[in-house]
Amino acid sequence: MTMIRKLWDGLTGFFSDDADPDEPVYDPLHFAGMIVTVVFAVGLLFWLLWTLLVYEGGLFGKIVPALRVLFTDKTLEDFGWVGAPYEMGIFSGYAANLIALALALALVFGIWRLFL
Repeated sequence: MTMIRKLWDGLTGFFSDDADPDEPVYDPLHFAGMIVTVVFAVGLLFWLLWTLLVYEGGLFGKIVPALRVLFTDKTLEDFGWVGAPYEMGIFSGYAANLIALALALALVFGIWRLFL
């Protein structure tokens, strides 16, 4: 009979409301806030990297043509530039790419400073 009683007490111990004072207490509101924060941070990081690397050809697709315009006899028209708001050729989306680069650098240096 004691064996069954021990088993029964052990089983009902899982469903009791008595909390061990040494165990940490998790607030559901803090847990939900953490989940929302993580989803927001992942979405922000995705947007940042997508805008930097993919949007309108990404930043790396614009570096070599920009250097060729600056240091060779190539012109902006050679790369499809007709006018700034209308047709910018390979350079379309450069403003968003540069903003994403600035934000990415700020994020990297902010994290670097945080850990140093």
